Amino acid sequence: MTEGSAHTALKARVDRVLRDFVRQEADLLLDIDERLAPVAEQLEIATLHGKRLRAAFCYWGWRAAGQPDSDALVRAAASMELVHAAAVVHDDLIDASSIRHGLPTAHRALRAVTSEGPRPKAAARWLAMLVGDLLMSWAGQLFTNCGLPAAYLSRARPAWAVLARELVAGECLEILRTGRPPDTDTSLKVVRYKTAKYTVEHPLHIGGLLAGARGGLLEAYSDYGLPLGEAFQLRDDLLGLFGDPARTGKANADDLIARRPTALLAQTWQSASAAEREELTRLLGRRDLDQDGVCRVREIMHGAGAPARIEAMIAERTAVAAAVLHDTDLPPEAGRALGHLAQSATARRH
Repeated sequence: MTEGSAHTALKARVDRVLRDFVRQEADLLLDIDERLAPVAEQLEIATLHGKRLRAAFCYWGWRAAGQPDSDALVRAAASMELVHAAAVVHDDLIDASSIRHGLPTAHRALRAVTSEGPRPKAAARWLAMLVGDLLMSWAGQLFTNCGLPAAYLSRARPAWAVLARELVAGECLEILRTGRPPDTDTSLKVVRYKTAKYTVEHPLHIGGLLAGARGGLLEAYSDYGLPLGEAFQLRDDLLGLFGDPARTGKANADDLIARRPTALLAQTWQSASAAEREELTRLLGRRDLDQDGVCRVREIMHGAGAPARIEAMIAERTAVAAAVLHDTDLPPEAGRALGHLAQSATARRH
């Protein structure tokens, strides 16, 4: 079996765990009141899509520590995807994004059931916030009840506190930096804490800790996971503006309208002329930004050489992660799988 087909098989297992778990929990929600059906629907939609990279990193963090395949571990790994689903719902809410995976985001979709209330848009946002909160709660529930021995779970439980703290810190830093003068170092710090750590490093650590991994291997997971996680988000930033919305499932203007403090914007600002900075200031943050405006921002970015520099940053970080894999003594199957995941995370087109 190739690494690609192995990941496809693992993804199918994670998808089944999530489908069954979410369906069961959604039914329990509906037992309380049938009027919660729109909320249950958004919970299911939020968990329906994804490459399941976070679950895969958790799984291979376990396998690289010498443990065999385990259905209980797959359930634990699937909890990483509920963390991601929660983060996405909250992120879309904060950024007022309208589309995700080609569908209305939760706070947009829920307007249909709040339209007759006194503050329909606000009520839809509140419901979406609670959807995200429940997804995060479900992540802990699925992890705790995955079926692994309590002694295994206790080894990894402290890592959950770190994951939650750093994920929230990254989101807060992005909010605090939005609209401020772009700065690459600050943008990369947001990338590290908002995305890189919970996408690669923390899932690897949790899988490894469940397996009983210690010191040196966990350090290698960080040395591999942090640059790879940063490369993953830098690729996401490029795709967000330059990718095909039909493949990414997101609008190209989202980052510009939200004026997110991306490294791409910071690199552009660094090399743009005074006139171009004035133009960017007029365009960024506009709710009515049209396709012509998006194209103009792209032109300024290309003229400043920013996309090429971001590509170089991705390549540099991916190379660092690959070198760590090469220098770390891992079971061959795990080493190959982690190498494949590195390529999947950074060379993707959606």
